Amino acid sequence: MQSGPRMTTPTQAVLHVLLNGPGHEHYGLELCALAGLPSGTLYPILARLEQAGWVESRWEDPETHVREGRPRRRYYRITPDGAVRSRAAIARAQRRRPAPGWRLGPGPVAGGGS
Repeated sequence: MQSGPRMTTPTQAVLHVLLNGPGHEHYGLELCALAGLPSGTLYPILARLEQAGWVESRWEDPETHVREGRPRRRYYRITPDGAVRSRAAIARAQRRRPAPGWRLGPGPVAGGGS
């Protein structure tokens, strides 16, 4: 049984943005800019996080986007349970990350001595 979404680097970037303001809502293109990700990467991550219950979304009031003359926005925010689970998942992922200078496969490590 999987404990939640895979903690890829892009997933962690999205979660870091959402965790910086729990309760704050971000719309998709704002999240793209803050996480440094293209929309084709961001939206599948948001869908997985929402399916896992870590993120919730809502569409803005149609009157707002009509009045402002722009497309309707979907807003995302981290759930309280998602905040707890994502902090733990990020911590686990960072503990598994290899130390600097470590690499897979044969050959010397850059700056590694003998």
